[in-house]
Amino acid sequence: MTYPILGDNGVLMNFERGTESWLLSSYLERGGYSTAKEVLGGKYTPEQLLQEVKASGLRGRGGAGFPTGLKWSFLPGEPQGPITLVVNADESEPGTFKDRVIMEENPHQLIEGSLLSCYAMQSDSCYIYVRGEYVGSLKRMEAAVQEAYEAGHLGENIYGSGFTCHVTVHSGAGAYICGEETGLIESLEGKKGQPRIKPPFPAVYGVFGYPTIVNNVETIAAVVYIAHAGAGSSEESTGYRAWGTEKSAGSKMFSVSGPVKRPGVYEVSFAYPFKDLLENECGGMLDGVALKALIVGGSSVPVVDAETALKINMDYESCEEHGTLLGSGGVIVIGEGTCMVRSLMVLLRFYHHESCGQCTPCREGTGWIERICSRIEYGQGTPADIDELYRIADGMELRTICTLADAAAWPTKSFINVFRDEFEQHIKDGCCPYGNNFPDYLNLKGGGAPQRREQPEHPFIA
Repeated sequence: MTYPILGDNGVLMNFERGTESWLLSSYLERGGYSTAKEVLGGKYTPEQLLQEVKASGLRGRGGAGFPTGLKWSFLPGEPQGPITLVVNADESEPGTFKDRVIMEENPHQLIEGSLLSCYAMQSDSCYIYVRGEYVGSLKRMEAAVQEAYEAGHLGENIYGSGFTCHVTVHSGAGAYICGEETGLIESLEGKKGQPRIKPPFPAVYGVFGYPTIVNNVETIAAVVYIAHAGAGSSEESTGYRAWGTEKSAGSKMFSVSGPVKRPGVYEVSFAYPFKDLLENECGGMLDGVALKALIVGGSSVPVVDAETALKINMDYESCEEHGTLLGSGGVIVIGEGTCMVRSLMVLLRFYHHESCGQCTPCREGTGWIERICSRIEYGQGTPADIDELYRIADGMELRTICTLADAAAWPTKSFINVFRDEFEQHIKDGCCPYGNNFPDYLNLKGGGAPQRREQPEHPFIA
């Protein structure tokens, strides 16, 4: 299998970095909104576009990977009220920052994708819910929506087609839990952001009690390419399915952080080897640093060691085969010299802080496992603590309304399974072998020059 660089032909990263790619004029030069004009002009009926998205194999890019077209088909045939599309731009998973690139550098593709998605599900309203801390993204999206209205790409009777679509950009207040679709809906309605018990699912009972579809930024933006090129076929290398595998079709954006020479956001074909992503696109590890571990899909997925990491292909099947999950595509590279107990402690502190407190296993469990992990890190642990940590995490799993408890439990169990010897060493020595610090690879404390480019490249690789 070969992976030719497609350059400007990326599904999402089809713009030149360092230019004013967020402006409507730039998007129009790249063929922007031409697909929407074709579709609303009769290229597809709403049902035909929905079926095309279903045939494309597009899966949710927020973490769960649920088939997008199938999700849309859950909408009632005769809804008793308006259908609403909600774009989940509450990107809060540690290690994930790819949606931010779309909103800040290619916002009009998200708007066009929202327009097409609304057409497919016969909705006239869309909310883009932006993470509260993403102030730059919020301003960029608001400006782009205003441009789209002024140019006639949004509003009443778009392109004279009779179709109406209104887009509202809404800011969250800074809560990780609002990345969960029903917690987001509660927040959007002005309530405390706490997940709802399902069923009923949002497709039946969503925003303000009406049918609602919630999809991730990357998911919705990809609809533009599917409507333009079609679902295609992997056998014939056409359309959206020209890339990836049968179960992992198309492209995926990955946010890469850690001790690599070119951290950043890269759009690659599914099934692209992690080893190639690390060596070719990211420029390899920093000089003198060896790969120790990998979190491939954001902080909530199981960690793998270096040997396993180098065998992984960036798709759903390969990740599951190697004991982890693709998740949201937040690739956290961990180098030698990093304390894995301290790394887990930092993650657990985050989940404890972000728990909404609605479910007892999560409210009590996240704090409990954080305290035990902290005790081990600071040399106060006992031999029984490791198994106790695992037992509590196991008891949190699949016992809450949403998956935040699972997001804390999965890394806990995997860190112990893969790096148990480090936990045991902390307890045996009565202290952290790494001095309770993370390595300063770039010598930032000493004012050293980083081994990185000032502006990481964000190419599309297939």
